[in-house]
Amino acid sequence: MGRKVMSKDEILEKKEELLAQYKQVHRKSRKLPILTKKEKKALGIGKDEGRAVLRHARVPSRKAKLVIDLIRNKNIDEAYAILKYTPRKAAAILEKMLKSAESNAVNNNGLERSNLYVAEVYATEGPTLKRIRPRAQGRAFRIRKRTSHLTLVLRERA
Repeated sequence: MGRKVMSKDEILEKKEELLAQYKQVHRKSRKLPILTKKEKKALGIGKDEGRAVLRHARVPSRKAKLVIDLIRNKNIDEAYAILKYTPRKAAAILEKMLKSAESNAVNNNGLERSNLYVAEVYATEGPTLKRIRPRAQGRAFRIRKRTSHLTLVLRERA
């Protein structure tokens, strides 16, 4: 069941093979190989992007997707402007994430700020907090407070 964890030397020996396997076009039936954090670092995967992930954001994914669609594939300055003047709760959250992803890209990966754009941004459904609302005649209605997991990836335009 478990996969053997490779040492750094083994990873570097098989570097070409692993990178070729990772960059292949995969169908749904043949998923990408699962690499550990250590393997990704040794292979240099993720060095061309700035990533920010927020889990359990108290905004429904359906409402976050409305804002997300506005900034997808936009330059970083244009995305900041859109988020600043969008009157939604998700916009403030995404603005913070954009700032974090920008910092990760510039400081950790040495990318040029002026060439950055929002390459990937998506919201998936998180756990739902269930609450009870008292109603007439002893009844109780269920309130669903939905959460989401947000991911934002910046890359350099070629």
